[in-house]
Amino acid sequence: MQRNRVARRYTGEMDFKFASKTLILAIACGSFALTAFAQWQWMDKDGRKVFSDRSPPADIQEKDILKRPGGGKHVAAAPLSANMPASPEAAAPATAGKAIAPKLSGKDAQLEARKKQAEEEDAAKKKAEEEKVAKAKAENCERVKRSAATLKSGARVTTANAKGELEILDDAARAKEIKRVQEIIAADCV
Repeated sequence: MQRNRVARRYTGEMDFKFASKTLILAIACGSFALTAFAQWQWMDKDGRKVFSDRSPPADIQEKDILKRPGGGKHVAAAPLSANMPASPEAAAPATAGKAIAPKLSGKDAQLEARKKQAEEEDAAKKKAEEEKVAKAKAENCERVKRSAATLKSGARVTTANAKGELEILDDAARAKEIKRVQEIIAADCV
């Protein structure tokens, strides 16, 4: 009987130790996963670290942002001392005289060339589309003008009704159709 109690107590201790280690491991993995997937890290107004895949709210100051997307870390600016210049321009030696421009790599030139080519292609497509629309509009105007001339000529004009039967336009219907065609010409054939 005594041996049984010791065995239970020992098993209980093992279960507790195992559970503790499992819990610690789960917490560590959870925090690693949180920091691995979070792209932004900042200190909130209460002094707590915040991890997020979205940028911090507008009320968070720049100095409180600890990490940005892409692995870039923010370095807080050092306070100005009496012997340090106030601006980067003042820090440059007076004898330098000329500004140092960053060198562009071949990739930047290729990127610019691709951008320019894409813009030219877009402009060409847009111009082709505009020409197509203008051509269709001119053809429609020509058809409408021919219809107006036919209606004004006094010749018999037939139309199909809802059942598909041909009907001859009477004077009232002809006048109505002439008015409609004239409105189309005034609106679309400029």
